[in-house]
Amino acid sequence: MTLDSVFSSLADPTRRDILKRVAEGELSVGQIAQHYNLTFAAISKHLKVLEKAKLIMKRRRGKEQIVSIMPDMLAVADGYLEQYRQMWENRLDRLEVFLIEEQTKSKTGA
Repeated sequence: MTLDSVFSSLADPTRRDILKRVAEGELSVGQIAQHYNLTFAAISKHLKVLEKAKLIMKRRRGKEQIVSIMPDMLAVADGYLEQYRQMWENRLDRLEVFLIEEQTKSKTGA
């Protein structure tokens, strides 16, 4: 599974909200659908996108389909973003050092 499908699925605010709700605990498809002013078919499409990206998993419990979060792909996406977070933190740290040095130079007249 590629990061493209993860980030693409997270680009939609409804899917992000569904993921947030499911992260708090397993929900049936019906329980998820009641929070949105969307058709059941539209909710099913959102769930399929999240499932294809391996962000959620659906399973049967009696007549209900239960949705639960699969955090592994979120961890992969977080690892990808962490590279950039570290890069920017390093750049900002270097900028801070530079600015402190420049401020010190201007105070001492160097």
